[in-house]
Amino acid sequence: MKHAASSLAILVLAAAASGQAAAQEGTLKKIRDSGAITIGHRDASVPFSYYDDKQRPIGYAMDLCARIVEGVKAELKLPNLKVNYQLVTSANRIPLMANGTIDLECGSTTNNLDRQKQVAFTITHFVTANRWIAKRTSKIGKLEDLKGKTIVSTAGTTNIKQITEINGQKSLGMNIISANGHPEAFQMVETGRAVAFVMDDILLYGLAAQSRSPKDYEISKEALSVEPYGIMLRRDDAAFKKVVDNAMVQTYKSGAINAIYDKWFQKPVPPKNVNLNVPMSEPFRKVIKNPTDSGDPKDYQ
Repeated sequence: MKHAASSLAILVLAAAASGQAAAQEGTLKKIRDSGAITIGHRDASVPFSYYDDKQRPIGYAMDLCARIVEGVKAELKLPNLKVNYQLVTSANRIPLMANGTIDLECGSTTNNLDRQKQVAFTITHFVTANRWIAKRTSKIGKLEDLKGKTIVSTAGTTNIKQITEINGQKSLGMNIISANGHPEAFQMVETGRAVAFVMDDILLYGLAAQSRSPKDYEISKEALSVEPYGIMLRRDDAAFKKVVDNAMVQTYKSGAINAIYDKWFQKPVPPKNVNLNVPMSEPFRKVIKNPTDSGDPKDYQ
């Protein structure tokens, strides 16, 4: 009887250990085994993820990712977990996530149903819209005013894909060119190589605010789409997603999100100490109240 009880106890412990190991497969196991987590970041997505004057990655999304890292540390009981940083671009962020180079992508990435076929997203951390910026002197007031004009967007974004589709659907005959990054695209409008830059409005506000003459530019009132932003992680990794989602939900439920948002959207941000002065939108307030990782724009209207 004692032998049977002992065997049963061993089986129970083995099952528990097996269950714990199973819960730490995928990204959690990768992080535990390496003792490090790798965060993908951007260099110029102000104020979400960009370099400060000392070439350190900072921003709203980076602050949220720092809270996620704390959640991972607690889950794995690794208080000294090393954090590595990897610069990514609009074009390579999804491949670098899929091949395991990065574990979290902390930037200004739109969560949509098409991308969810390749990667996963945690709880939405911002809701923006696809618009365009142009010089006031160009008098581009509506989409039809862009007919036959040269416009620019950033390679690898949902924005360039969408404006290309609209161009074809409406037979606008626009000459659409791609830029390697947001600053390069904005510079094309600045120098007259393109009449407008199509991008998420919050990024356009940041670029205009940091330009030599912010008052020279106007962002369209017309929105082409709704764009929910999410921190990206690998697909089919339920255990890791649970930890990440929980960290985000706790940030919202505790009210910590309010101070983080104010820091980056209602106060001067480095390195130029420009205040974007963008109040929290009603769609995002709804997300904070009822957290969601939906990639369907209809859920944010």
